[in-house]
Amino acid sequence: MERMMVVVFDSEKKAYEGAAALRQLEREGSITAYAGAVVAKNADGTASVKQLDDSGPVGSLVGTSVGSLIGLLGGPAGVAIGAASGLAVGAVLDLENARVGTDFVEDVSRSLKPTKVALIAEIEEDWTTPVDTRMEALGGTVLRRALSDVEEDIRQKDVTAMKADLAQLKAEASKARADRRAKLQSRIDQLKEKIEAQQHDAKERRDAFRARQQAKGAVLKKNAVAAGRALKDLANTRL
Repeated sequence: MERMMVVVFDSEKKAYEGAAALRQLEREGSITAYAGAVVAKNADGTASVKQLDDSGPVGSLVGTSVGSLIGLLGGPAGVAIGAASGLAVGAVLDLENARVGTDFVEDVSRSLKPTKVALIAEIEEDWTTPVDTRMEALGGTVLRRALSDVEEDIRQKDVTAMKADLAQLKAEASKARADRRAKLQSRIDQLKEKIEAQQHDAKERRDAFRARQQAKGAVLKKNAVAAGRALKDLANTRL
């Protein structure tokens, strides 16, 4: 199952040890990690990205669930986090891209108090015990949430409503006097621009999401092949 995982530690050193443990779990085949970061909460309430692990299949953290969650945790300071970390400002404060509910963001925010440091990662895991055991041994508090599928219902409903408004404005404009028609035409043009922008944004999100899912699928397939080879080698090993 795809999950967003956040492990809160008391120190930066422990968070780095947690990141190393996560990589070890991946080598053991217990999980697959797609993207991750170590984020510290400063005494003034701002957040700082201390380490990025975006060399995996999804590439840059821009537009990923991890990148979006980092921005949400940073709040207004998330823009500064983004600038320092290579995250696009427009992709930072985005709950939809984070693919988790506001309650999860609030839970993480409450746990990630000033001077605390969090390991944030998007992972695939079949069961929670391997991660929990390693992280708890390091003193970490684990929070996780299954990632939701991309939902476009709300955006589609907005576009449908705007198209209905557009049709009504066009009908009014066809019957209006010249002075009134000019004002209506201005509103029509503005509405058209909004609809086109929504549709363009939706397409970009769909394309980016499909690309990330394909990359993740390739990694899962690669890991499965590697695991199969390891089992074959083990079966052929003399005891």
